[in-house]
Amino acid sequence: MKLHYEAVTEELRQEVLALGTAEGQEGYIEPVSQCLEEACGDHRWKPVAICDRDTVVGFAMYGYFLPEYPPQGRLWFDRLLIDARYQGKGYGKAAMADLLQRLCREYPDREKIYLSVIRENETAISLYEQFGFSFNGERDTKGEYVMVKEVEK
Repeated sequence: MKLHYEAVTEELRQEVLALGTAEGQEGYIEPVSQCLEEACGDHRWKPVAICDRDTVVGFAMYGYFLPEYPPQGRLWFDRLLIDARYQGKGYGKAAMADLLQRLCREYPDREKIYLSVIRENETAISLYEQFGFSFNGERDTKGEYVMVKEVEK
C-alpha cells in the first residue's frame, strides 16, 4: 500500500464520482457528488482523492470554518469514504492516520479536530475512537453526532 492524496481535478472527477459504499452502508455518508457540490459552493472545503499508486480507492473532505464557530473556529474532518471494493484492506486506518497528520500540518494552530457520524455507523465510530476522537454531546446541522479530537502538540 502506497497512499497519496490528490486534489479532485477534472481528470480525477469521474473516478471519484464512481466511488461508493458497501451494501448496508447506505446513508452513512453523503454521496461523493453531493460532497463535490458542497465544495464547489464553499471553497473552504478541500476534497481529496485517496489513491494507492494509480488507483483511486477513496475520498475525503476537510475544511476550516471560523465565522460559524466563533471565536476560534472549527477544523472539520468531514468525510472519509473507502470504496466498497477496497474496504477491509487497511485503507481506512492508513488514510485516517495520514489525513490527520495532513490536517495538523495545514492547520498548525488548531487545537481540536471535529467530525460527525451517524450513531449506527459502528465501524466508523470504532475507527475514530482508535484515533482519539470522542463524542462531545453535540449534534451537527444534519443531526449527526459530533466527535472531537484534541491535537497533540
